[in-house]
Amino acid sequence: MAAQISAFAPPKAAYNCAPPGFGDRPLFQHSPTRIRMPKVFIKTYGCQMNERDSEQVSRMFVERGYTLTAQEEVADVILINTCSVRDQAEQKALGKMGHVGRYRRENPNVVYGFLGCMAQSRGAELLAQVPHLDLVAGTQKYHMVADHVDTILREKAERRMDDPRFSIVDTDEEPESQNTIRDHQLGEAQTKAFVSIMQGCNMKCTFCIVPYTRGGERGRPIAEIVAEVRHLASRGVKEVTLLGQIVNLYGRHEFPAVDGKSPFVQLLEAVDAVDGIERIRFTSPHPIGYKKDLIEAFTYLPKLAEHVHLPMQSGSNRILKAMHRPYKAENFEELCASIRAAKPGIAISTDIIVGFPGESDEDYAATRALCERVQFDQAFVFRYSKRRDTPAAEMDEAIQIPERVKEERNQDLLGVVDRIIEAKNEAMVGRRVEVLCEGPSRHNAERLSGRTRTNRIVIFDGSPDRLAGQLLDIDITRSTGHTLYGDIVIAG
Repeated sequence: MAAQISAFAPPKAAYNCAPPGFGDRPLFQHSPTRIRMPKVFIKTYGCQMNERDSEQVSRMFVERGYTLTAQEEVADVILINTCSVRDQAEQKALGKMGHVGRYRRENPNVVYGFLGCMAQSRGAELLAQVPHLDLVAGTQKYHMVADHVDTILREKAERRMDDPRFSIVDTDEEPESQNTIRDHQLGEAQTKAFVSIMQGCNMKCTFCIVPYTRGGERGRPIAEIVAEVRHLASRGVKEVTLLGQIVNLYGRHEFPAVDGKSPFVQLLEAVDAVDGIERIRFTSPHPIGYKKDLIEAFTYLPKLAEHVHLPMQSGSNRILKAMHRPYKAENFEELCASIRAAKPGIAISTDIIVGFPGESDEDYAATRALCERVQFDQAFVFRYSKRRDTPAAEMDEAIQIPERVKEERNQDLLGVVDRIIEAKNEAMVGRRVEVLCEGPSRHNAERLSGRTRTNRIVIFDGSPDRLAGQLLDIDITRSTGHTLYGDIVIAG
């Protein structure tokens, strides 16, 4: 029988105990005189917020003396941080957890855990679905993960092999959980970092499970966020990305507007003033959060990068209404024009869903036409995926779109946006751009990679030891569709 704990409150000593390996009964040893601390492997699926949450969890383990490992087969703790936005992401996480379960044959005390959105939405049912699972921790419990792993490891070390299975499920809401994601596990020479400024979403789009897995909007105080950014700058970080489910609506319920500026614009101004930070980005926003003050901020904040993400979702007013998106296609198009007028050359990326319930050929054609008119610099196109407990999943089965049609529309729209992106990148050839060098390219360690202020990837030659973290002028020499190549401009 699993010990399912939803409001986990063990004795205080259980939270303040030394990490496994210390004390009178070390859990892991190579020899009677040498203690080996547990190794933790964390796999992350989903958005930048999940990446940031995993970073926080990693830091907490390191502070307790655990060792992080990129090799799952040697890990004593295997954690998978999950995404529920699409069914494919959940299936990947479940498949991965099934795959790593074989390591228990070699190490019977290995701890397996699901974290994040799927853990939040499915909770205790995951224990029945995955027999070797020990921990299910929801989206407001990241700061409790190390405590829970401590408890499970000790329980495993102390129980007899014929004892009942022990597991922890912790998915309850927790006040002020947004303030627990504040520490960073930075790698060597890391030039970029994510900063979580809020949690939750109140928009309730009919296709989206996020309000149910992340809860309602709640923001961190500006002073705390700025202090975190200053600390990152002191450690060599040059670019920060502010994170939130509806990031540009940050603080609207907690903090007042000042001189006609929203809390989010006040935050951007405060981060712009931090010495050492060279670029500021933010994601993921909502079109209704692009008010006049935010558009104007791009004209006077020098560190605010010339790139906005603007999720369109559909170009059909009928489908937008069914999605519960509070704008019309013509409003969205006007917003894009306003942003480009305020900051010429700014890049606009977007998210689009095809195959939403009831989407007719005419609705899809409207989406396709709007993409042609707006000319996005980047677009992420997704087939609609049912998310249980969302309104769209409960819509009449008769209006659900066949998978074959979804795939046809998905491939057709990808063709449209790829053609636009390739033309825009080809037009960059011969231009000089500023690139923040991030280090060796992911696909070719012999070359370096970085991004322009408009978020385009550029590949170039150079020494990573000397150039990583530097802002460089690069002459673009060629384009291969989605990637630019160039040469460093040598100062005369």
